[in-house]
Amino acid sequence: MEDLFKLRSASGIPYVYEQDSRSVGPRGPLLLEDYILHEKMAHFNRERIPERVVHAKGSAAFGTFTVTKDITRYTRAKLFNQLGKQTKIILRMSTIAGEKGSADSERDPRGFAVKFYTEDGNWDLVGNNTPVFFIKDPKKFSDFIHSQKRDPYHNLRSATRIWDFFSFNPESLHQVLILMSNRGTPYGLRHMHGYGSHAFSMINAKNERVYVKFHFRTQQGIKNFSHDEALQMRSADPDFSQRDLFEAIESGNFPKWTLFIQVMTTDQCSKLAFNPFDITKTWSQKEFPLIEVGVLELNKNPSNYFAQVEQLAFAPAHVIDGISYSPDKVLQGRILSYPDAQRYRLGVNYEQIPVNQCLFAVHNYQRDGLMTVTNNGDGSANYYPNSFDQLFIEHEYKELPIKLGNAIADWYDRNSEGENDHYSQPGVLFREVLDDKERGDLCLNIIKSMQGITGEKSLEIIHRQLYHFCQVDQTLAQIIAEGLGVSPPSYQSSPCVKNQKINTPIPFTH
Repeated sequence: MEDLFKLRSASGIPYVYEQDSRSVGPRGPLLLEDYILHEKMAHFNRERIPERVVHAKGSAAFGTFTVTKDITRYTRAKLFNQLGKQTKIILRMSTIAGEKGSADSERDPRGFAVKFYTEDGNWDLVGNNTPVFFIKDPKKFSDFIHSQKRDPYHNLRSATRIWDFFSFNPESLHQVLILMSNRGTPYGLRHMHGYGSHAFSMINAKNERVYVKFHFRTQQGIKNFSHDEALQMRSADPDFSQRDLFEAIESGNFPKWTLFIQVMTTDQCSKLAFNPFDITKTWSQKEFPLIEVGVLELNKNPSNYFAQVEQLAFAPAHVIDGISYSPDKVLQGRILSYPDAQRYRLGVNYEQIPVNQCLFAVHNYQRDGLMTVTNNGDGSANYYPNSFDQLFIEHEYKELPIKLGNAIADWYDRNSEGENDHYSQPGVLFREVLDDKERGDLCLNIIKSMQGITGEKSLEIIHRQLYHFCQVDQTLAQIIAEGLGVSPPSYQSSPCVKNQKINTPIPFTH
């Protein structure tokens, strides 16, 4: 146990002089050999990672989500499969436009992002404290954020630029009115609702799909600053929201939100007077009433802000079985942009960071990249399919197709009927394009390469490839099999294309 309190370098080396640099005499120049001096300075220079472009100022806490109502008629997602079931979560709430050091009582929408650590993987529900947004096409996002951020000329926030953007984009009006109400300046983070904002879909055990919207309603009650109160708090305590949340949890006053969903069938979608996947629109709660799901509680503060909040990464792309996307265009854009932002900010292996890790087994063929901190797959194959590992695809997780007008969105087999002739043109190349010498060289080159196949799976691999050569041309397969010293494919039992043999003998040397 005492080893835990011994001063050591990052490489585990004990050192004594933590506060004094090695020098030539007490007043002389410093020595290059003082490695600890360089270690401390170099690490300090690199302590800051790129700040989030949006949502830079934020607070987070761990907690639990508990199922209180049965919604299995809508979804087969395992975190909802029994009453009382608890799932570990982390929730981050943030301002959008301000920098990391800005005041968290600014007039601004608040991000409301929940990571559910489920047994089927991490589900990131990444929304805001408003049910709508300013834009409805992802191409508008960078323009919108540029207008809200600092002017590149004088580096100041500009009401002119902000309202110039709004005036060109009337679809922003719904969100603008919410922002300019007192809900644009919530009293901290505990007294505001949260929303998934986008429409998502749920899929049940019968493969039936419905569309849903997620609502987290605060149990602490809505409470907002007036305009003047928010201005005063910005100067009195620019970290008010973070302090309020942290101290409430530390004192055991755990904030809670009740999760509700709105449900819309595909038939109802087609009959609405507006596009239900337009994020600038809400769904009527009279027509699509709130359905209770469960309770989210925050009960544990992070033990280290940088490790567990600054490095916390969300992506709407991360959905689990039983929950999926919708045709919402802004959601579709975020599916691409959010993971890409995290790769830039934290590195390609950001999901290996403990706070972002799935709590259950993760197996895939991704390898390498900056800051790989796992065993990196050891010596296992890093491609699929392969002849060596035991990984298998769980086909029960296959998602049903989506009908979009007259088109069907699905995962189509690239080698389906009409797309599976891989042999005719290679056969023409072998028989009609290459001359005798080129055919001979081709066969010899293939044999020389395939002679390098080794290991207990070598014959399996060779025979599988010979089968393909057989489909191209019998002569090609026979010559290669002979050169490798193995039996040629059985033409009687295989669907080998019985091409006419080439009359000119192919020069070949063992």
